[in-house]
Amino acid sequence: MAVIDRIIHDIALNEGVNVNHSENGLVTISGEKGSVSREFIHHKVVINSENGKLSVCCNLPRKKEKAVCGTWAAHLRNMVKGVSEGFTYKMKAVYSHFPMTMKVDYANNKFVVNNYFGEKVPREASLPWPESEVKVEVKNKTEVVISGIDKEKVGQTTANIERSCTVKKRDRRVFQDGIYLVEKN
Repeated sequence: MAVIDRIIHDIALNEGVNVNHSENGLVTISGEKGSVSREFIHHKVVINSENGKLSVCCNLPRKKEKAVCGTWAAHLRNMVKGVSEGFTYKMKAVYSHFPMTMKVDYANNKFVVNNYFGEKVPREASLPWPESEVKVEVKNKTEVVISGIDKEKVGQTTANIERSCTVKKRDRRVFQDGIYLVEKN
């Protein structure tokens, strides 16, 4: 039985951010950095936009509908922040003996790591989105900066790069070489 009769999450919109949502559940948020679209479909949860704010509402929510409301509110907040400020993740390459080199290859949609632990075959991470959506830069030979307006795409690209340099068949307490996430903005 439902304990709460109604749940409402309000999301404030920054100045210059516009919201457009259609009847089929597609919500498009656009701002100065670009626009992000996402589909929100549920039979009990409703998204309303009125005078400068978004609200996620559900009448007589059960446990799962309450969770969906909170998740949708978090997604919408991330979309609003993305189109107004953007997301930037910084990674750092760490090596002890063999200096690794990194290169972004947008022609083949790959991030290439050469000389990892002295290996002859380069390690590669996929970059599934074009440079216009997620931008990857190598700075100062050891820093990687990933930026974009969609938090999920930026985070997945970061995870792909970090996963490409996993340590296998060695003691991870001793061999700590790799590319690691050091800062999120």
